[in-house]
Amino acid sequence: MNMYQHKITKTELNTLPPASFPGKIVIIDKTEQIATAINFLRQHDTVGIDTETRPSFAKGIRFSVALLQIATQEQCFLFRLNKTGLTAEIAEFLSDKNIKKIGLALRDDFNALARRHRFTPTNCIDLQTIVQQYGILDMGLQKIFGIVFGQRISKSQQLTNWENETLTEQQQRYAATDAWATLMIYKELEHMPRLSKKEIEELIQQQNPANP
Repeated sequence: MNMYQHKITKTELNTLPPASFPGKIVIIDKTEQIATAINFLRQHDTVGIDTETRPSFAKGIRFSVALLQIATQEQCFLFRLNKTGLTAEIAEFLSDKNIKKIGLALRDDFNALARRHRFTPTNCIDLQTIVQQYGILDMGLQKIFGIVFGQRISKSQQLTNWENETLTEQQQRYAATDAWATLMIYKELEHMPRLSKKEIEELIQQQNPANP
């Protein structure tokens, strides 16, 4: 029997204790720092990734991805792409078939990143494509994390300016937490039993009885 509740409400989520990335955060804002960071990340077979983009509050204006976060369980690198660009070294890492990249809504992230530098993402797993196999029907990172770990990650910095000259401590921790959270969810689910396709269909039907 799967242990996870299928959905969590905002009210339930708000009662959970807070969680944030507990490890070391390294800001990469110069091109000469990139090789060392990538070499460290290549020592890990699975990483969590996420991106942040300066929010636009005007119709028709869209900014390029400002930040790429790549996390291990102990360390997270914040690549400030608005300062370094998406270099060939970063693109090659995202295309490396030997390193598993875990994220959420990855297609959107990769499409946005590709506008900075073309690459072919390889060996990537989007949590939204696998959580139903474990009986989880919520698709947002905050809710999935809450269901799996019984803790709440903050989204308070989401609409801040990611192109600021200096990222605040709150921005850094928020960004690192999002990338780390995807990795932690994946590693936790790896050890859990999966539902069959039929069980998933029955579960969805039970949660949406109005659908034929």
